[in-house]
Amino acid sequence: MQIPPRADISQRDTIRLISTGRLKEPVLMPLARNHGDLEDLAELEGATSGRLQAQQGGLPDLDPRELVFGRPGYTFINAAFAYTRPGGNRFNDDARGVWYCAFDAETALGEVSFHLTRELAAIERFENVTDYAELVADFIGSFHDLRGAEFSKDPVLDPDTVLAYPAGQALAKQLRKQDAATGLVYPSVRHVGGTCLAAFLPDLVQNLRQGGIWRLEWQGSSVPAITPI
Repeated sequence: MQIPPRADISQRDTIRLISTGRLKEPVLMPLARNHGDLEDLAELEGATSGRLQAQQGGLPDLDPRELVFGRPGYTFINAAFAYTRPGGNRFNDDARGVWYCAFDAETALGEVSFHLTRELAAIERFENVTDYAELVADFIGSFHDLRGAEFSKDPVLDPDTVLAYPAGQALAKQLRKQDAATGLVYPSVRHVGGTCLAAFLPDLVQNLRQGGIWRLEWQGSSVPAITPI
């Protein structure tokens, strides 16, 4: 496909949704009797934590020097790049994650509900309650822009993940390699009129803070009830 043009983006209050389970204390914390035990447990957790492994030694496609430290929420930022879904997502493969977010909560909810609905469909059981917290961040920089009409029929924006993900992953790799790309701005495929951003570099995620919490509840239907809590 043609290389998307760049656009200067200054966008505050983007929304990324994560399960509130990830906001709780580490699962190993109740096992620690004293400070010495905490250090031992931290080493044990590090043996199975993709984020900690990435921070200490990197991953095949992620240099630990790219990660961020010493800022609020840095563990959530680094985790977004250290953990991937099998097969990846629209603009990342298994080797490296991307920070996906939306310009508004409705779009973020549309994107997240699609993915969880797809997982429930795979097990043929639409019974689930999951709470999601907003991670709010600001972005300033030059991003490749897929919002033009010329990209509306491009495979990278196809609703079918079988078509879109290989095309989008190939585009992201090409942009990172040839054009030192920082990321992409693109129209949401799951929420009409919404806008999403995919940041390729951890340092781009600025002023991270927690926003509201939403409950997504499936009770036999593929369409979840969505309520703020």
